[in-house]
Amino acid sequence: MSKIDAFGRHKRYIWNELAEQLGGEFVRGKFFRPDRVEAWHHDWMVTLDTFQVDKMTFTRLRSPFINRDDFQFKILREHFGHRIGKAFGKQDVIVGHPKFDDEFIIQGNDEHKLNMMFANPEIRKLISYQPKIQLELRPEAPLFTKPKFPPDVNELYFHAGVIIRNLDQLHDLFDLFAECLDHLCAIGTAYEDDPEFQYYT
Repeated sequence: MSKIDAFGRHKRYIWNELAEQLGGEFVRGKFFRPDRVEAWHHDWMVTLDTFQVDKMTFTRLRSPFINRDDFQFKILREHFGHRIGKAFGKQDVIVGHPKFDDEFIIQGNDEHKLNMMFANPEIRKLISYQPKIQLELRPEAPLFTKPKFPPDVNELYFHAGVIIRNLDQLHDLFDLFAECLDHLCAIGTAYEDDPEFQYYT
């Protein structure tokens, strides 16, 4: 992948270029729906878009899938506020990779599965590339709407409090989702022949 300085280039131009390179589709936003990129990895649709809270704009990626065992996790990059939380007993699982454990807070409902998930060096590498990251496997958490997914469908979910325009960074995020979805199959949490959820995104 070539190194491209994307700062200062228009988001729509960058995201459209990303969609073409991924073999996906750039969908221009209208009314209250933002621009988005939709791309497939095997049977899973990964959607990139933005959302706003107050005056802050976030970039997010989402991919719904059937969760076989209710495994859930959250990982976010360590910073000073999180260190205070950890000092006062905030849940944090150590997965046995010292540099990774030191840089990130890892939470989840199954410590054995967390160790299996983050034993994957490619996942750890792709997570480490992101300067701001909150990556979760979670039930759907819609804003102001009823759930769109069936009860056994969870979503792999990322957000960061910036508009991401860097093409390399966006490729890394899609690679991270692909690697995570494949690995979730390998550890028994996702089905390899997951149904198509494009109508839920």
